[in-house]
Amino acid sequence: MPDNAAMTTKTLLLVDGSSYLYRAYHALPDLRSPDGFPTGAIHGMVAMLKRALQDVQPEHAACVFDAKGDTFRNEWYPQYKAQRAPMPEDLARQIEPIHEVVKLLGWPVLMVPGIEADDAIGTLASVAARSGHQVLISTGDKDLAQLVTPAVTLINTMAKPPERLDVDGV
Repeated sequence: MPDNAAMTTKTLLLVDGSSYLYRAYHALPDLRSPDGFPTGAIHGMVAMLKRALQDVQPEHAACVFDAKGDTFRNEWYPQYKAQRAPMPEDLARQIEPIHEVVKLLGWPVLMVPGIEADDAIGTLASVAARSGHQVLISTGDKDLAQLVTPAVTLINTMAKPPERLDVDGV
């Protein structure tokens, strides 16, 4: 068996696509195509994903989004997120094009019915860390800080310089 110190640790970048699309939508002005279709979140997602790859330079990466429909939490508690405002219509119209452009950029897109993106990210981060990967989770969602371990770090690539939330930071 090889000496662990001599082994190279591979990096997995997990992007919280659901967090990114809201950040992109709210960060940019009301951009539109010539026919009036909203495009701000699409442009923002492209820029954010390119920046994440440039800043992190991972061996592996995936973009994780919430799947359509309820999750197991809605079965447990029917009022789960009932008070949350609905997604703005102009953002909702950009969801499918965002998924498509992320795929066209070469990113695997993951959406798991019945769970939230956070749940999928947590599972992927845990499995990857156990298999020896260094995991970076790019998100604006501080709830994911509960996933931080010596092998799992949160990163905010939109901050200059990019901010990392590691074990000491939590």
